[in-house]
Amino acid sequence: MLKENQKPTHRDVMPSVINFLSDELFEGEYKEQPMYLQEIFELLMHTEFGDDINLRQKILSCLRTSRNLAEALSPFSEKQIYKACASNK
Repeated sequence: MLKENQKPTHRDVMPSVINFLSDELFEGEYKEQPMYLQEIFELLMHTEFGDDINLRQKILSCLRTSRNLAEALSPFSEKQIYKACASNK
């Protein structure tokens, strides 16, 4: 069976997360992303579009997820994260 036709399993989650982090590392320091998102979202909330409770809930959820991931990675240096991602690809 072709790989495209196979359904993903729970074992496919971690390699996907590792690939995501690996790709993100090439875009700059991930640990700063929560602050970038917060700045963007704070500016957005002062607009007409930002005056929507559903949007605000989604924004808060994104910030929380981003902060949690950054916190989980905080004990490690960018070099350690890169090395771990590269060795698990």
